[in-house]
Amino acid sequence: MAARFSRFRFATAASLGFVVGVLFASGADLTRFSWAQSRPAGAPVAVRGPGAAEGLGSFADIAERVTPGVVAVNTTRTARANPNRLRGRAPQGMEDFLEQFGQQQPRSQTGEGSGFIMSSDGYIVTNNHVVEGADQVNIVLSDGRSFRAKIVGTDSTTDVAVVKIDARGLPTLPIGNDETVRIGDWVLAIGNPLGLDFTVTAGIISAKGRGNELQLPGANNLAISDFIQTDAAINPGNSGGPLVNLRGEVIGLNSAIASATGFYSGYGFAIPITLVKAVTDDLIKEGRVRLPVMGVLVGIVTPEDAGINGLTRVAGVKIAGFNPADSGPAKAAGIEIGDIIVAVDGKQVDRVSSLQRVVRQHEVGETVSVDVMRYGSKKSFRVKLIEASAVQRVAAVPPASGAPSVPATTSSKLGIAVEPATPELLRRLGLPEDRGLRVTEVSQTGPAREGRLFVNDIVLEVLYPTPRRAVRTAADLQATLASLKDGDFISLLVRAAAPNAANRVVNLRVGS
Repeated sequence: MAARFSRFRFATAASLGFVVGVLFASGADLTRFSWAQSRPAGAPVAVRGPGAAEGLGSFADIAERVTPGVVAVNTTRTARANPNRLRGRAPQGMEDFLEQFGQQQPRSQTGEGSGFIMSSDGYIVTNNHVVEGADQVNIVLSDGRSFRAKIVGTDSTTDVAVVKIDARGLPTLPIGNDETVRIGDWVLAIGNPLGLDFTVTAGIISAKGRGNELQLPGANNLAISDFIQTDAAINPGNSGGPLVNLRGEVIGLNSAIASATGFYSGYGFAIPITLVKAVTDDLIKEGRVRLPVMGVLVGIVTPEDAGINGLTRVAGVKIAGFNPADSGPAKAAGIEIGDIIVAVDGKQVDRVSSLQRVVRQHEVGETVSVDVMRYGSKKSFRVKLIEASAVQRVAAVPPASGAPSVPATTSSKLGIAVEPATPELLRRLGLPEDRGLRVTEVSQTGPAREGRLFVNDIVLEVLYPTPRRAVRTAADLQATLASLKDGDFISLLVRAAAPNAANRVVNLRVGS
């Protein structure tokens, strides 16, 4: 019971990432307010940011110059009543009679967001989640003019969309370079939060490369993991608005907030403009995005992963699997599960966001060089990028839980108890029936604690220390552990006892 409770607690913490929730920063009719012109409270800010270079404008100068290029995005969706909404709630036999009074009644839903003008002939960039499913999109300019917009293209993986209005001579915003901005730089966010049109807020760049910590609605393995974090106030309705630097250049597309209430709590997130620019170019030219990928499932690097691979710091991207399953260009090139990607095309990769950034600078069909660490040895591979549409947009499958059984063998060095997996279990998982140990207990003070191994995981092979070998009995595992002393590393190939689960590599430090 203790093991199951700890596992639930860890899974909950991992899935949230924060104590607070992460929400899209678009407005819906549940938070509708009347439109009003609004200025930030307090005296106007008319000073340059600390350490700013000469020639950079004041906040007031930037706001005055940038605001004309920002728009309000108002959407309308038609929703129909759920014909089954009374099933199970009305008295038995009365459902059909009662449903005739509300059947198929359309209901109009409105939404509010922001955007900015990217070309003088009417192309406007906003968030995918702002316009997704909209029957009608209206654009309101800062001068009060309103236009019906056409959706040119959308991309859910980057949350970017382009719409077009029939207008000419529109004011546009210059595009900056998010790669050169630094943590601590001043920025402004302009948008239409809570119906307060064309509101300007100021803050700094709080962090870059955010993504693994966030759990956005509908996210999958292809979703962006490279957000700019800012403490400039962002609220529902800010989605799609620009984040600009002190030169008035757009460096990000405001997209999400982290909040316990759904409103500003100090954490806002923007999509880097270099990625936005690449996506919008594709959407305008082709109406869709050809997203290049290596065909891998990736995860963060743990201290144990770094230690067993000879890394001097906890950085890189761990290969957790392949997509399509057990195939694809990365696997064909020779990359293996458990490898740690440290560089692509000579550019350092220290986390998932930096891997995404480098890969997305290439085109589908191009070949990139990939450097990995494998148990202390550096290896290089050439990987031909494929289009994301060729892979499945899968979500992670959590390991299955189950009540612990009486263990056959207990390993104090790993803090687990194991027993031979039954032939029935192995057949159900599609595994060979002549190997595999089922984990029956996980100590909350041992090396396998905190989600490294779970009850019901199947240990299939020892990958390190080499040579690689199958685990057929508890004695096989014990024989390997007998040669290790406290502080040494062991690498295991593991499968969760859950439908459609994939193999994963678990690196543990003995006795820690």
